[in-house]
Amino acid sequence: MVIKVFLASSSGSTAIKKKQQDVVAFLEALKVDYTPLDIACNEENRMWMRKNVPEDKKPSTGIPLPPQIFNEESYCGDYDTFFDAKEDNTVYAFLGLPPPPGSKEAEQADRTRIVENGTQEDNEAERNLGDATEVPVKERNGDAHEEEERAADGEGDAGDEAAAGDEEEEEEEEADEAHVEDEEEQEEEDLHSEDEEEAEVQEEEEEDLEETQEEEEAE
Repeated sequence: MVIKVFLASSSGSTAIKKKQQDVVAFLEALKVDYTPLDIACNEENRMWMRKNVPEDKKPSTGIPLPPQIFNEESYCGDYDTFFDAKEDNTVYAFLGLPPPPGSKEAEQADRTRIVENGTQEDNEAERNLGDATEVPVKERNGDAHEEEERAADGEGDAGDEAAAGDEEEEEEEEADEAHVEDEEEQEEEDLHSEDEEEAEVQEEEEEDLEETQEEEEAE
């Protein structure tokens, strides 16, 4: 790939000369091979440059001014876009060239690639995890059915336990009632026994009294 830089060797514009010098000096500093093409002394170069600059990249006057940069037949840009690429450390990308190993642009490209790959790997891992954890519909329905059965069994067990509890309470109440009845019967028996004892004591007293009276009469 050949980088072509269209220049005007005899331009009367100081600004154009300075821009051309900046582009050439920077390419030489980067040791980028390029071919300078003079449009001031070569009409064919001037016509080719004007023809191959995209319409949307041409100035309002319609005539592109040097320097204009191409990679073979592909348009790279003018001085302004070249300057922006230089500020962003993306000159090689601007020229359509791979950055040399160890350059800032190569390191930046590696970091960007690592981030992109890491993001892609994370996305793939998340997708794989989602696929692995996704439960088939049948299994989900089966699990739901089992849960319903377990819930129904739990309700049944709870009902049985409640019924058993009610029966125990009834038995306890019946036992308490029976115990109360026994106590009442025992109390009645005790009262009856006390009455009998009192009656016997009263009879004995009466008999003693009669005997005493008889003895007094006999005297």
